[in-house]
Amino acid sequence: MNLMPPSGSFTSMLLGFEQKTRTVPIESIIPTKILKPEIKLTNKYRQIVSSIEIVGVIEMPAVVANHDKPDTYFLLDGLLRIEALKDQGKTEVECLISIDDEAYTYNKRLNRITAVQEHKMIVRAIERGASEEQIARALNVNPASIRQRSHLLDGICQEASSLLEDKHCPLVIFELLKQMKPLRQMEAAELMAGQGNYTAGFARAILAATPEDQLIASPRKAQNVGEITREQIARLERELATIQQRTRCVEESYGADNLTLTVTKTYLAKLLSRTHIARWLNEKRPDYLAEFQSIADISSIA
Repeated sequence: MNLMPPSGSFTSMLLGFEQKTRTVPIESIIPTKILKPEIKLTNKYRQIVSSIEIVGVIEMPAVVANHDKPDTYFLLDGLLRIEALKDQGKTEVECLISIDDEAYTYNKRLNRITAVQEHKMIVRAIERGASEEQIARALNVNPASIRQRSHLLDGICQEASSLLEDKHCPLVIFELLKQMKPLRQMEAAELMAGQGNYTAGFARAILAATPEDQLIASPRKAQNVGEITREQIARLERELATIQQRTRCVEESYGADNLTLTVTKTYLAKLLSRTHIARWLNEKRPDYLAEFQSIADISSIA
């Protein structure tokens, strides 16, 4: 039996984008979303600006031609990059040209990188010749932060790092784990994963409850253990039990509420993917558009 598609069938497939990129004047690009002024004050925007200054635009914006007005385009993806280029005085940008007007975003179905994944990326960049200072400038962070992240897993056993590799943990978690012996690190990582709790407070409670023979002697050990007494641990346990009880109280309504929010989010995202609808809302009901966007942009229902 021949399972291969008929000859020439691949050539009949429609492409979502033109095969060649195009340099487009920035002033001819029409945004389909409203950029809130406070966005430019965020660390994310500053990192984008710094990255473009150091290495240029890595991820090209996506646009679609405006058939009602020649030589203009609707912006489908890359609003912050376009704004960063404007702030730097750029007048042109290389873009992907979409064939239809469906809003497209590269990041919509991607999970943000975790601390362990970021560590591996930094280590790989350093191995390939990039200095800590260059990486810091590109990410708009302090070089000391890059140094800390590059040594994130020093002293962490492989089993514990594997358990936390895809978890969004604050960096202090790993500093606390380094004060434990490997077996206790594994137990601590399993406790956090089992509870779904990756907060620094929970990790400190685990450290305080760790027997002396499972701790690595260090100048910080006595200080950290002394900061949390047995009475405080008992209080944390009582608070955890209270939180779990409250969680059970909302379990019955959570499923229905979650389903309603998921359907609403999906519907609004589909609605706003049509440029003519987004344009009408922007002109007639900008306040509605802002609220709809905030719901449609929810990255995690949980």
